[in-house]
Amino acid sequence: MRTGLYPGTFDPITLGHVDIIERAMALVDRLVIGVAINRDKGPLFDLEERVAMVQAECRRIAAASGGEIVVHPFENLLIDCARDVGASIIIRGLRAVADFEYEFQMVGMNRALDASIETVFMMADARRQAIASKLVKEIARLGGDVSSFVTPPVAAALKGKYG
Repeated sequence: MRTGLYPGTFDPITLGHVDIIERAMALVDRLVIGVAINRDKGPLFDLEERVAMVQAECRRIAAASGGEIVVHPFENLLIDCARDVGASIIIRGLRAVADFEYEFQMVGMNRALDASIETVFMMADARRQAIASKLVKEIARLGGDVSSFVTPPVAAALKGKYG
């Protein structure tokens, strides 16, 4: 069984994340969505809320793909999380060249820590490349329409946070 790990903060999960998750299911038998605790980022949604949102979005994807999706919060090194969940592949989504520079450095460090775990980059769908959780939160905070960037339950959760 091939297990992949797709890590992120998912604050909140966007349609860009959903696109990567759906496509990653074609590469693995089991996909672990690693929800990073990352206290330094000061997330809008607490860990339990983010995990619940990711689980809700992944139920439909798992049913459609016939694969297994597990949501796993983590606070340790990414490479250690990959080992913990038995992942042989780390899946990373790319939106732009700027993402690649950071990810390139991360891959080098991860390979130095454990060369047996591969990293696979997936380009976001062209319709989803501009979507970033940070921007979605700002649009929602300022009263804008986020329905093109997140699913209706996530839009409702954002509205609940910002009134």
